[in-house]
This record gives sequence, structure tokens and C-alpha cells, in this order.
Amino acid sequence: MKQLTDWLVYLVVRLAICCVQALSLESCHAIARTLAWVACDLIRLRRRVVEENLRQVFPELSDGDRRVLARRMWEHLLLMGCEIAHAPRKIHETNWRRYFRFNGKREMVAYLLDPRPTVFVSGHFGNFELSSYMMGLFGFPTYAIARPLDNPYLDRYVNQFRSTHGQFILPKDGSAAQVDAVLRSGGVIALLADQHAGRKGCWIDFFGRPASCHKAVALFTLVSGAPLVVAYGRRVGGPLQFELGTGGVADPRSHSPDLAGVKPLTQWYNRVLEEIILTAPEQYWWVHRRWKDPAAKKEKPQEPAKPAALADDRPARSAA
Repeated sequence: MKQLTDWLVYLVVRLAICCVQALSLESCHAIARTLAWVACDLIRLRRRVVEENLRQVFPELSDGDRRVLARRMWEHLLLMGCEIAHAPRKIHETNWRRYFRFNGKREMVAYLLDPRPTVFVSGHFGNFELSSYMMGLFGFPTYAIARPLDNPYLDRYVNQFRSTHGQFILPKDGSAAQVDAVLRSGGVIALLADQHAGRKGCWIDFFGRPASCHKAVALFTLVSGAPLVVAYGRRVGGPLQFELGTGGVADPRSHSPDLAGVKPLTQWYNRVLEEIILTAPEQYWWVHRRWKDPAAKKEKPQEPAKPAALADDRPARSAA
């Protein structure tokens, strides 16, 4: 039954993509505005999460202003999907300047051409999929780490789209050897670094609240000597009009204090991500639970003491 459901969902997604590709980007944008109102004001998708996130980050805004921001976020998310569907047919090596401009192009290219590996970090901001797409278009393959989609048909389709354009996905579990090989060969690791890493992650401050981050992001740089580049792809006009740029670079050669350890480096790139997000807050994914309170260790209920005669008389193991 699950296989049939997965296939039907895959079929619906493929049909939706065909419909989007048949429309102009201007029509897609108009539809995105309408559907954003439906999602935000009528159905109120993930309303509680979005409102809580926006209230935390923008306490100075009125409820009405935060609602407008939430609606614009939904518009961005829907338009982002349309742009991804249109990109392979519209953006090519000969015309990419119609759609993209660079901020700090020389610095970015210098790190990409450096024989050392490079770690690119971004967040769920702007159109991060098209940022990686453009890297592949310019001949710089990137490797990302992600969990496979639950739907195997969609997972294969998405990975085929990405790999065709130089974006290769490494499995979240069991890919340590592959990541090491990429870094040793001077490759590019591209990561979305604003995902909750659980209680055992590196806890830092993100927009004034504790947030858990994966330690591996910083370790890739600290262990391999790879520059850590915080990058973004921000929409700066209408559909498919983007600025690609860097918000900051932590380079081991510079002996920056931000590279003193995992926590300082993790805090640094999150500060840079904050600054990037504030330039266009409607382009950030406020729908996901970035902040989760540190899970307190659950106290195991105390078992009643065994009578001396029944107590386990095996010697206790010494602590390792």
C-alpha cells in the first residue's frame, strides 16, 4: 500500500511540475501570491510555529506586520519551487547573467580554485537550491549531506535533478569516508547549517535563543584546513532574479580567533547567517522548528532497594 501511495504522490508532483513549466514565471508569481494567502490566512499552515518564531526574532513588530511577513514567506516558498522547475530550461552557460549577479565574485572564485577543500555554509534562506545549481553550471561540483526522502520515487527524481547539474548528495549516515575523500581531494562541501542537531549538538545563540548545531560543520574546517565560506542566494527582484554572495569567510590561514574551536566557529557562522537573514527576512523558512529547548535528561524512577540477600553480588565495573 505504501508503495502505491508513494507512486501516486510522485505522479502528482511530476504533473504539478509540468503545469508550472507550462506557465510563465509571471503567472507562477501571481498564483504564488494567491496560494500564499490561502496557506497563511485561510488554512493557516504551521501557524503556531511561524508565529512563535517571528515573535521571538521580531518582538518590535505588530501582529499585523508579522502576519504580512508570514504571508510573504509563503509567497517566497511557493515561488522558489516554481523557479527550480523553470531553471533547467531557462538558465544556461550563455545567459546566466540575465538571472544572477555576484557580490564578492573574485573572493568566491578564488576559494573555489584554491587546491584546498572548501566548506560552503548556508541556511534555509533565499533559493539555496539554485545557488548549488549555479555552482554546478560553472563547473564546480558540490557535495551535500542529507537524509534520503521517505518517498523513494521522489528521492530518486530529486537526486537525479541535482546530480545532473553537479550537486551530489551523500547519505547522512555512514558517509564519513566519502566526506573525507571529498576533503582530501580538494572538493567542495555545501551544507545547510541551520538544522536542529539534537541535545548532543553544539549549543549556540541564534537570534537570542539557544539553538543546537551539528558539530561536523566546524570540524570539517578545523580538521582539514578548509576555508569556511558563509554564502547566500537572495532574490533581489522578480522571479529568477538573484544575488549570489558571501557573508563572511573563516580561513585557517588567517589565524582568526573564530577558528579557536568548534563552538566559537559555530557561533561565528550563525552570527553571519543572522545578518544575511535580516536583509530579507521574508526569504527565510520560518516554518521549521529551528529552536528546540535542550531536552532535559529524564530521571529514571528510583527502584526500591533489594534486600541484602537478593542483591546482585557481582563486582561493579569500573568507569572507563
